[in-house]
Amino acid sequence: MAIPDFQSIMLPLLQYAGDGKEHSLREAITYLADVFNLSDEEKKELLPSGQQAVFDNIVGWTRTHLKKAGLLQDPKRGFFQITERGKEVLSQNPAEINLKFLNQFPEFIEFKTSKKDNDKSESEPEIIEISETTPQESIEFGYQKIRKELELELLNRVKSCSPDFFERLVVDLLVKMGYGGSRRDAGRAIGKGGDGGIDGIIKENKLGLDIVYIQAKRWDNTVVGRPEIQKFVGALHGQRARKGVFITTSKFSQDAREYVSIIDSKIVLIDGQELAQLMIDNHVGVSTVSIYEIKKIDSDYFTDE
Repeated sequence: MAIPDFQSIMLPLLQYAGDGKEHSLREAITYLADVFNLSDEEKKELLPSGQQAVFDNIVGWTRTHLKKAGLLQDPKRGFFQITERGKEVLSQNPAEINLKFLNQFPEFIEFKTSKKDNDKSESEPEIIEISETTPQESIEFGYQKIRKELELELLNRVKSCSPDFFERLVVDLLVKMGYGGSRRDAGRAIGKGGDGGIDGIIKENKLGLDIVYIQAKRWDNTVVGRPEIQKFVGALHGQRARKGVFITTSKFSQDAREYVSIIDSKIVLIDGQELAQLMIDNHVGVSTVSIYEIKKIDSDYFTDE
């Protein structure tokens, strides 16, 4: 079963609290996961940031909406409990509880209301539309959309650059990732492999305990197949080397990836999409435009000694 949206969880969560007892959010998450027959994979599915499970986030925001409507309350830190209003709602046996249902409560309207400007009268509130996704989900998925668009734009720019510039880009990226010691050392190594199947060599770490051999293909749409990888592996064997990185701006064939998985040499394949992702993660060729901090209440601060 697919992960439900937070409106679908409203009634089951209120019913769960209907016993009048104090419940923790974790208990509610476990209970609701069983109600909706979520698989282990669905329970563990993370938001794009990787910081929180999607379902945990949805249940948390569901609780927030029911609290804003006065149906739930926080009796103590980390716990929630049904209110008299919540009990009254359950006594009406509603078929469902959603945003439209919650609009009957003034506190919830206030939660959704904002002033468009200082001249707007109290009798003319502007209602902010709340989507089926939670606010944090909206931010997370919005961020991922921006990042995907940046990846495509970045990759197109890389494909259009000169071979020399591409070599410098590879140097910058590997150094930012912790390889090569210094940019000067790495720069001298790239392009100096001296072998038909090797474009360069670079230190695996700052101490130079091992050497990584590099092949870089600035191709547009040509897929890198198994023969190209075999040629690279053969070149490594000629150097008595066992580690290599093959970077391309295009893609690798499935046959090439399967070949790498069965050989003794450790070969890492970086295609165009991963190259763009690594550039973003390591701040190569990109700059920061905006930073948004998501904060929450520090419960420890409000705990009496």
